[in-house]
Amino acid sequence: MGSNELNFEGWVCPMPLRDYPNIILGHGGGGKLSAELVEHLFLPAFRNEQLEGLGDAAVFNINGSRLAMSTDSFVVRPLFFPGGNIGELAVNGTVNDIAMSGATPLYLSAGFIIEEGLPLATLGAIVDSMAAAAQKAGVRLITGDTKVVDKGHGDGVYINTSGVGVIPEGVHIGPHRAQPGDVVILSGTIGDHGMAVMSVREGLAFETTIESDTAALNHLVAAMLAVTNDIHVLRDPTRGGVASTLNEIAQSSQVGIVLDERKLPVKTAVRSACELLGMDPLFVANEGKLLAIVPAAAAEAVLAAMQAHPLGQEAAVIGQVVSQHPGMLVAKTGIGATRVVAMQIGEQLPRIC
Repeated sequence: MGSNELNFEGWVCPMPLRDYPNIILGHGGGGKLSAELVEHLFLPAFRNEQLEGLGDAAVFNINGSRLAMSTDSFVVRPLFFPGGNIGELAVNGTVNDIAMSGATPLYLSAGFIIEEGLPLATLGAIVDSMAAAAQKAGVRLITGDTKVVDKGHGDGVYINTSGVGVIPEGVHIGPHRAQPGDVVILSGTIGDHGMAVMSVREGLAFETTIESDTAALNHLVAAMLAVTNDIHVLRDPTRGGVASTLNEIAQSSQVGIVLDERKLPVKTAVRSACELLGMDPLFVANEGKLLAIVPAAAAEAVLAAMQAHPLGQEAAVIGQVVSQHPGMLVAKTGIGATRVVAMQIGEQLPRIC
């Protein structure tokens, strides 16, 4: 073993005490606290075969058809940010969760919790952007609900969206299907959304405006599946970023994942913002990128299909799946060293989706 290689045999990480009597922001951040909340509270209460998959969408059968269903709630602050707003984020986020199962998204619902005093013009702009995003993604919003809460209790508006789609025959995608020898592909630059929201929230100014990458990825997934059905895992690295998502996949599939940090596409402005704020782009949220884990034999064709699509032009192979250190994500750094990339306790940036 070279001097820069880590010995993972018997590797342990001291864990801080997380016996919280009350909910904190970190419970909604997509890290270890979120996972514990699901594992120890929600899953035991509602346990069933579909829920236990813990994917971005639940997969189930009705009359011989395989369907995917997902729900998500959006509490981003501020409501409008460079490159998007809470409305299109709500549509794109649920469309993407459905698409990550390989399904074709078809229908959405929307629930609005509106704070008293929100200008109707603001709500109208949000709704218009939702309609445009749904049309672009090729889905219909067919049902919804509206509630109003007292002034000072809603931050303007919160939105919940749910969706359903149909999984094509022969497509079997899930976080438990990664296998040693598979290749990890990323569809583009990371950290754009989180830094776009944070720059507005903190009043940061850069030479180049950082814009959110919010986008519906279902058409990109369709282009990938047109090349091959043999895609093992698809995930969109939202809360917790690329690092948290790959950790979840490694744990679900009980494989090791080796990431090459030198191959990670990160925009200069995003990297500078992360350095200024002391953040790691690997843990910053994305809303228009996906991770694909595919067999090595299919990787070249899948990568070419992604790069031919407008949302995948900067796609790159960033790592591989290995049999060593199961359940762990390891990164090779720019200086040739190796480090363990553990899932964070909470979230670097709360309220970003």
